[in-house]
Amino acid sequence: MLMSRKVIAIIDDDLDVLAAVERLLSSLGYKTECYASASEFIDAVMTSEASCLVSDVNLGDITGVEMGRHLSALGYTFPVIFMTGSDDPMLRKQAMEFGCVAYLPKPFKRDQIATALTKAVGQHLKRMC
Repeated sequence: MLMSRKVIAIIDDDLDVLAAVERLLSSLGYKTECYASASEFIDAVMTSEASCLVSDVNLGDITGVEMGRHLSALGYTFPVIFMTGSDDPMLRKQAMEFGCVAYLPKPFKRDQIATALTKAVGQHLKRMC
């Protein structure tokens, strides 16, 4: 049961980044679910064990923030860590207003994501109690 609380969904349309982030989170002791698009995660959300999302901001047709809003409208709330390869000030503002746990420029350091995940998983556990 405790391990299911440590499942992190990674959403990124760049498969190389998706694989790299998956390896990094696995090395930090997290179980992961990987999704190559926002729609792929939205389609799987009902069966997902994720307690937190690590999502690219730019996911092709939809932004990570739009995905988060869509999930919220469906009744799903997750702590979200956004990552981005291009720091668009408008997207950053939207992500912060959405309430993301962290907004990390790619490439980010191991300790940055580890700190953000500790905070995100802790937030989720508090909401579950």
